[in-house]
Amino acid sequence: MSIPRNDYPRPQFVRKEWVNLNGKWDFAFDDQNEGLTKKWFDTFPTGQQINVPFAFQTELSGINDQSFHDVVWYQRKLSVPEGWSNKEIILHFGAVDYRAWVYINGNLATFHEGGNTPFSVNITHLLNWGGEETVTVRVEDPSEDVTIPRGKQYWHEKSESIFYTRTSGIWQTVWMEPIEKSSLSSIRWTPEIDRGDIELEFEIDGENVSNLSLSIDIRFNGEKIISDQTNMLEIYNKRSYNIRNRFTDRSNIHGSGWYWSPENPNLFDVTLTLREGEKILDQADSYFGMRKVSIENGIFMLNNKPYYQKLVLDQGYFPGGLLTAPSDDALKKDIELAKEMGFNGARKHQKVEDPRYLYWADKLGFLVWGEMANASEYSEEAARRLATEWFDVIKRDYNHPSIIVWLPLNESWGISRVAHDKQQQAHATSMYWNTKSVDQTRPVLSNDGWEHTISDICGIHNYRNEEELKQAYKDVESAISTTPANRVIYANGFSYNHEPILITEYGGIAYQVDNTEGWGYSSVRNEEDFVLEYKKHTEALMNSPIIQGFCYTQLTDVEQEINGLLTYDRVPKCDLKKIKEINDQK
Repeated sequence: MSIPRNDYPRPQFVRKEWVNLNGKWDFAFDDQNEGLTKKWFDTFPTGQQINVPFAFQTELSGINDQSFHDVVWYQRKLSVPEGWSNKEIILHFGAVDYRAWVYINGNLATFHEGGNTPFSVNITHLLNWGGEETVTVRVEDPSEDVTIPRGKQYWHEKSESIFYTRTSGIWQTVWMEPIEKSSLSSIRWTPEIDRGDIELEFEIDGENVSNLSLSIDIRFNGEKIISDQTNMLEIYNKRSYNIRNRFTDRSNIHGSGWYWSPENPNLFDVTLTLREGEKILDQADSYFGMRKVSIENGIFMLNNKPYYQKLVLDQGYFPGGLLTAPSDDALKKDIELAKEMGFNGARKHQKVEDPRYLYWADKLGFLVWGEMANASEYSEEAARRLATEWFDVIKRDYNHPSIIVWLPLNESWGISRVAHDKQQQAHATSMYWNTKSVDQTRPVLSNDGWEHTISDICGIHNYRNEEELKQAYKDVESAISTTPANRVIYANGFSYNHEPILITEYGGIAYQVDNTEGWGYSSVRNEEDFVLEYKKHTEALMNSPIIQGFCYTQLTDVEQEINGLLTYDRVPKCDLKKIKEINDQK
């Protein structure tokens, strides 16, 4: 039996030795919330299994139950490979929604809260070593709690409107790897194209780091261009390497050079080797792209040149798997289809996407707006949950050149009174500054769509027809005075300050190609009208003298929402070349 999602789960930090723990796990609902009893460790209920990493609500899980089950349990047996003796064994979870308690052989190994981000635990001291090991996971996902970051996961059992089936429990790859007592714990790449440098920050876990050295080999198109070795004196280290090295052709002065962009997704491959004397303690492969995102005099710039963004809204849902793609190829195919239609990027809507998607965006050349899944209601606890997990999102994804914008809040979700409420305004503004405090390289929006406090981009959502779009975006004054969905563009006390204006949601044209029932923001009855309506809406924005990009709603249908350019099964609703012809006008 093949293991589902058997692709390496951490593409920015790759070690050769690892074991994928996806596949069949014992599984049970705990609707009575019985708590910790011997039942869950010594006599785990038999008879039901789940196909990890698919949530129990999905067909691919083998269970396919969409009813409320707030507490579930997982268990599986495993053996540690013989060659891993005398190593530290790390157990990794890509994402578990929402709270997870992990036990090894009946002993608590770790607890994690947050359904969108990875966590790891050293389980070495809890293993039997040579015997059978038991991993048990208890998960709590409160179905009706609207103060947790749930994104599009609905708090009622049946999907409706813009909300979809929940994803509870393990929904990304579970895996383990061996490391030495001293090893690399993190790496962070920051390109500085104006200086021609790539900046590397790295940290070492372990003792006696002064006895260690790290070699860094950087390659471009298979040719080694940097080879360096540094002796460790501290746990944290920072190095800078000049990539341009006085070669004009490596910049974009007379061509694309070696920079990363959707048109030329140049990547540099890196091998980092940690040694103690001649002994290799750790080795990891990574990569980076030389690219710069900036805003100059109100103009959005990529690599110091004005860049028009042609984005598509992508919710990252899949039939059979919901938030979990059925395969790595499925993630790659979504990007390829979007590029085939002439889009140069996507706004990943209300989902912290699988790192494998970001890997393919880096490789294929595709811009990504990184967005947090939001809560639906505000509370002090909701604010803590969002901020805590958002820091982990940025840390996980910082190295991906494809991510060009951070978007912690959308359409006042979880801050519904932000237009006038000082506390909610403070939360939105703090999310902006918190993001800036850990990443100075990307623009940040405080609240996409409307009711901005402080934002580097003025993102507006507008589903009106083409004539209304033309009038709304004929000049800046008209744009910032519009009230889409009866919401003001800037919250009370805040105002426009020459930020680039992008229409970050529009369109939403529903076209029913089969007997599927559903809805959209407007509708057509045939392919010809579908293409015509896309053309009229999009050209209204392209012809605006002030709009610097757009994001069309949306890439695919999702459950009852049928306003995709593709069906839920990724079947094109029209000749994709016609969409590309329209997009290529700009």
